[in-house]
Amino acid sequence: MPPDDAESTQLRELIPGLRRFALWLTRDVHEADDLVQTTLERALDKWTTRRPDASLKSWLFTILYREFLIEKRRTKRYWGLLSRMKSDDNPAWPSAEQEIATQSMLEAFGRLTPEQRSLLILITIEGLSYQEVAHVMDIPIGTVMSRLSRARQALHRLGEGETPQPILRLMK
Repeated sequence: MPPDDAESTQLRELIPGLRRFALWLTRDVHEADDLVQTTLERALDKWTTRRPDASLKSWLFTILYREFLIEKRRTKRYWGLLSRMKSDDNPAWPSAEQEIATQSMLEAFGRLTPEQRSLLILITIEGLSYQEVAHVMDIPIGTVMSRLSRARQALHRLGEGETPQPILRLMK
C-alpha cells in the first residue's frame, strides 16, 4: 500500500532535512543526493512494513543512516572536504569575523568522529529527540546522552583551538 496524500506531503517535507543530514555525513553533494534517493527508494519499497504508530521522521533518518553505514563499509572510503552550506534565505555577506568564526567551527566540526557529528546533527540541527536518535543509531538512550555530552565537549575544545592530546603509555 503506497503512502496516502498526507503521508506523501509529510514525506516531501522531510526531504530537505534528510538531504542536510546526508550532506553532513558524506561531505559531498552528489553522494548526499544519491543517499537520499536510495533512502526514499528503500522507504517506498518497505512502506508496508513500517509501523503506523512509529514516527515517519525517525524511520527515514534510520534508513538514511543505515544506508550510509552500508555504503561506507562497501566502499571503505569516507573522506573529502567539508562542504560549506550557505543559506539562500540570508543573502547578506557575513563580516570577516563571522566568516572566520564559522570556518573555525566547521573545521572543528570536521575533526569530530563521524559518530559525534551524526549525534550533533540529528539532535541540534534535525531536532530529533534522544529516543529517536537512539532508535536511528541503534544504541541505548543513555549511550546517546553520554556520547552527545562528549561530542559537545570535544567540539568546544576543538573550537577553542586545542588539539586532542595523544594518549601515551608509560614504558618501564
